[in-house]
Amino acid sequence: MSKDLSENICEEAAFERVYNKYSDDVHNFLYYKYGAQYNTRDKAQEAFIKLWDNCKKVTFAKAKSFLFTVANNLMLNEIKHQKVVLNYQKNKPKQYTNETPEFILEQEQYLEKYKNVLGSLKEEQRVAFLLSKVEGKKHSEIADMLGVTQKVVEYRIYTAFNILKKELENFKIK
Repeated sequence: MSKDLSENICEEAAFERVYNKYSDDVHNFLYYKYGAQYNTRDKAQEAFIKLWDNCKKVTFAKAKSFLFTVANNLMLNEIKHQKVVLNYQKNKPKQYTNETPEFILEQEQYLEKYKNVLGSLKEEQRVAFLLSKVEGKKHSEIADMLGVTQKVVEYRIYTAFNILKKELENFKIK
């Protein structure tokens, strides 16, 4: 009898005995306590996984208690998670802004002007400018991509920037 109490659950045969003995009991406990809306079979399996992970700490005599406690805690955590999900679904993000219709219209018009000015740039200037400012590439990377020197890339970006400043009022880039 004392051998059973201190038997190592990490041994495959002992763990299999524990699994065969308690798997249905753990599932039924969860099912009857929490109902069918939660996946009780999965939580019972997770409890056995935790038992396997902690097999060196849990004796054969304490295995049943460990399984039921872990399974119950897993189910409680799932219920808490579902409550958080439901609360998040209730609090829908606002569908409005504090911006005036005039501001939105001005923003759209400015964006249209920006696109037109970008379209009027020479292709080399536009490509260098967009690679630098939109994609965040370094001048040396752009030079390698385009097969030109770094000075040529800097000149193209500089001239594109000057054209944009001249054509668009309040044009600034960080």
